[in-house]
Amino acid sequence: MAKTNPFTFVQQVRSEVSKVTWPTRRETGVTTVMVFIMVAIASIFFLVADQLMGWGVSLLLGLGG
Repeated sequence: MAKTNPFTFVQQVRSEVSKVTWPTRRETGVTTVMVFIMVAIASIFFLVADQLMGWGVSLLLGLGG
């Protein structure tokens, strides 16, 4: 593997970073809110699924009312 001196490496990194399309503050905020909404929906779904499966298992084993 060819060795690259540190100065050339930093130049290459700066060149690549300048090609990146960074999100705006608004896009970051909207994405963050969407993630929190999806987490809330997923947690409610898994809570309900867990309760239903627990109820079903206890019914099968004769432990439920």
